[in-house]
Amino acid sequence: MDVRRSSGRIDLYTFGHPHCWGTICEAPGRKKLQYLSFGVYEQDLEPLLRELDRLQIARVSAHPLSDNTGIWLRDPDGNFVQIVVATKVSPDSPALQAPPHPHPAGRGAAPSRSAAGRVRPRCLSHVLLFSSDVPRSVRFYGEALGLRLSDQSGELIAFMHGAHGSDHHLLAFVKSDGPGYHHSSWHVASIDDVGIGREHMAACGYVRGWGVGRHVIGSNYFAYIQDPWGSFAEFSYDIDFIPADVEWKPGDYPAEDSFYVWGPQPPDYFTVNHEIAG
Repeated sequence: MDVRRSSGRIDLYTFGHPHCWGTICEAPGRKKLQYLSFGVYEQDLEPLLRELDRLQIARVSAHPLSDNTGIWLRDPDGNFVQIVVATKVSPDSPALQAPPHPHPAGRGAAPSRSAAGRVRPRCLSHVLLFSSDVPRSVRFYGEALGLRLSDQSGELIAFMHGAHGSDHHLLAFVKSDGPGYHHSSWHVASIDDVGIGREHMAACGYVRGWGVGRHVIGSNYFAYIQDPWGSFAEFSYDIDFIPADVEWKPGDYPAEDSFYVWGPQPPDYFTVNHEIAG
């Protein structure tokens, strides 16, 4: 990550991309999600505002840690939501995969460990939030922001994508007793990058996490690293992509098919909501 420090905060960039994907602010007490920011095309703003009025969704003052721009709402779990006119920074097509390592006939294809290098995520893929009522969150973000349901597993977990071409999910919700932030997910170029990234973080002392494995819903390969505040960052490779002109039919998966195809058993702490935990 291209981490840029300023007074009391760090801004999260990826190398080669001008967009700031997130900000971590210094504050006392336990970790807490402050707000989510969504970009809309200029031509979509007025129809969106009319829909907010029709739904009687109140505007609120800008979050005090924000840049004080755009339209502000609060979702049913109380999360602040910013809507700003912006260019599209989420993927327009399936993420490019790293080309195979060239190798002559009669030689192995795997890179040497000493030449594996550092992993550099390309962009933010999605975030997953804890929600006290997953169907209610899906309704709000579908009606208020125009996100679309990709897939779900009953009322336990749900995944939503954008209308203008999107990864299988850019926002997801999982059931909890209250709101919270579970993880951010970052595109990498290969399954090697997933494993190498996991190893590098462990060598830096961040040994708690889950993976390497592969999800059923979304299809991506994953490795999750627990951060110092109890949430996770995910190295993600080869997630499903939903083009703007494709009508995706949401599936409702049984619990045993809602999590992963293969991988180690997830640790008990993987589903703990540290924003409400005692």
